[in-house]
Amino acid sequence: MAGKHFSIDERVRWSDVDHAGIIYFGSYIRFFEIAETELYRDAGLPYGTGFDEMDIYLVRAQFHCDFKAPAFLDDLLTTEIWVARLGTSSIDLHFEIIRKLSEKGKPGEVLVTGHCVLVTVRRATLRPCQIPDRLRRGLEQYHIAAE
Repeated sequence: MAGKHFSIDERVRWSDVDHAGIIYFGSYIRFFEIAETELYRDAGLPYGTGFDEMDIYLVRAQFHCDFKAPAFLDDLLTTEIWVARLGTSSIDLHFEIIRKLSEKGKPGEVLVTGHCVLVTVRRATLRPCQIPDRLRRGLEQYHIAAE
């Protein structure tokens, strides 16, 4: 079975922009984090309980963004996220942020692409550990191998 993208829509808010109404580059990370959180929830692993029960943290080892175009205040953005790799203890999440609706920008324009490498660690030791089967099973539906 081929994997699928997970996506959410979210508006650019006042706290995301500068005085000119253009998004601050670091605000894109907020969109990624919302999509990542909702991806886990959709996979049956809400942050509030799922990671406590598995006794793990997902530690960011790498975060990379390529900025293509700015978003503007009140733009509606779609963040798509998928799993590019499920390793023994690491997960590579890829994402795109696309302008869906805007008064100033071009709808359908890809604004940001990037990826994040997460390492599964035990909470008590903060040492890498195998991805729990429950997490692996939950994320497999979003696994699209990197090209």
